[in-house]
Amino acid sequence: MSESKAWGGQYQSFNEALKYMLDRQSGKEKSIQTPWPKFNDAVTDGLEWNTLTVIGGRPGSGKTLIKDQIIRESFILNPEEKYRVLEFQFEMVGRTSALREFSSITGKTYKELCSAGTQLTTKDFNTCHAYAKDRIKNPVDIIGTPMTVNQMREQLDMYMNEHKGQKTIVTLDHSILVKRAPYQNNRLDMLFELGEFFTQAKREYPVMFICLSQLNRNIDNPDRAVDGKYGNYVLESDIFGSDAMLQHADTLIGINRPAKQKIRFYGPDRYIIKDEKTLVLHFLKARNGDTRMSFFKAQFEQMKIIEMDTPPQQERR
Repeated sequence: MSESKAWGGQYQSFNEALKYMLDRQSGKEKSIQTPWPKFNDAVTDGLEWNTLTVIGGRPGSGKTLIKDQIIRESFILNPEEKYRVLEFQFEMVGRTSALREFSSITGKTYKELCSAGTQLTTKDFNTCHAYAKDRIKNPVDIIGTPMTVNQMREQLDMYMNEHKGQKTIVTLDHSILVKRAPYQNNRLDMLFELGEFFTQAKREYPVMFICLSQLNRNIDNPDRAVDGKYGNYVLESDIFGSDAMLQHADTLIGINRPAKQKIRFYGPDRYIIKDEKTLVLHFLKARNGDTRMSFFKAQFEQMKIIEMDTPPQQERR
């Protein structure tokens, strides 16, 4: 056991907080801007360093779309920030991720880009080629082999050492695909260890985590789809493993697609949402304590989402 003392005066914490306030005010310390102003406003002017953001949603809800768009556009929106991206990408192969980006910048669907039955124009191919040449200038690295939490920790340690502690956005797609270690009895044990890894790493390194998660099956309970009920909303308890992750997350976001659930009037405010491409982002936990919901429109063919200027209409009663 170490004989060095582990405690220190609380003045150190106050000094660090005061310095952080001044650095934020002067612009020396900045958040990473996302493409969506309302999203940025909900999470303290963008995503802060040394934080964990958990985004939960059903399959097909758009959570990977959001993560990919944040990474893709972050280099454009934050040109003065020098950072890298490390993606633990356990759900899809790198080629599929790249094709999503090609779809976004050409406006062509995945099928139009890859199907033998469609004609890919020279212009579209050259656009993709030029984009790829420019895109690879951005320092993005991918780990595609599923691994345990300990293996993820080892890889991050090696990565930060190799890149001399440079600021790094670390993404995980998604938490349920992390391998269980032999000593873990179930996925919940793995998630508790994963949360501890996130907390330890964001204290030790200049990193920012974006972790994608599934929702519990309770969200599919027919009682949750009754028109105009609070239960329509995604709740903290709906995030898979919320007991394990909530205490570690600085920001917790739940995504819903009400029209896909056949909910005519969404929530007690009874929003009328008929388009299945309308996404509702529930900011369930935020560092600044500001919880809210925002509305977005998914453009799945172009692999991106856009912020809605105004919320959907509400039922007149």
